Amino acid sequence: MTIYKSEAGARLLRERYLDVLEAWPVPHEQVRVPTPEGETFVLVSGPAGAPALVLLHGSGSNSGEWAHRLPALAERFRVYAVDVIGEPGLSAETRPPIGTDRYATWLDAVLDHFGVTSAAFLTSSLGGWLALDYATRRPGRVTALALRSPIGLGPMKKGFMVKAVLLAMLGEWGRRKSVAGVLGDAGSSPVVEHQLLVAANYRYRTGPFPAFDDAALAGLTMPVYAVAGADDVMVDSATTKRRLENVAPDAVVDLVPGTGHYLPGDADLDFLTRAAANGDFTA
Repeated sequence: MTIYKSEAGARLLRERYLDVLEAWPVPHEQVRVPTPEGETFVLVSGPAGAPALVLLHGSGSNSGEWAHRLPALAERFRVYAVDVIGEPGLSAETRPPIGTDRYATWLDAVLDHFGVTSAAFLTSSLGGWLALDYATRRPGRVTALALRSPIGLGPMKKGFMVKAVLLAMLGEWGRRKSVAGVLGDAGSSPVVEHQLLVAANYRYRTGPFPAFDDAALAGLTMPVYAVAGADDVMVDSATTKRRLENVAPDAVVDLVPGTGHYLPGDADLDFLTRAAANGDFTA
């Protein structure tokens, strides 16, 4: 089954993304990487000799999510912005079963293609789950983790889906209120408008993502920084903070008051810059 609700919807989202790429804020290469899960689209920017940084976006998104961050990131790092497979970007629509080794093998192929033996990861939501999964399976290849609104640590809030279904029954107003509530953003903001467009044309992944157990998290010996919204309606961010800081040896988690799943700001840049300066990760 296609990940899009219609061919017209797929074309619309693809055209919107191509517009973003046309206005990409830094010089870059667009590379299509062969992997066991199909072709993977990667935007590469920054100095060739700089520390390697992999960007993994959230669900219902693509690497356009990082466009506003690239000028600062590409000054310091060799940046690989990866379109996650099975998401509305330019990578294959493949969706391997969650919880298997196939996502780790896919990322192995991406890194190997560029000759990157190890890298830091900057991620958002679903991308955080993928990076954590990779770090627990391939700890030697992940040298630092910067996680924005990660899933797989604190439990998903049960009332979220019930409320979302009820609001969807109220038409456009309800859908807008639901998306704005998840993001913790104004109901008419550009971010909300974009997510409404995606939701109208794209089939989100279904089913829960497996939570990482304490033994897996204890193996995260690399520096870890996470930031989450204190008012996230999807994920129990307080539990995210407690579990990660209690179990992972070098983890720090910040909760942002008055903020939902969508996080403004770039506090993770300081963490990544310090990690690079201390020699905690290299290309």
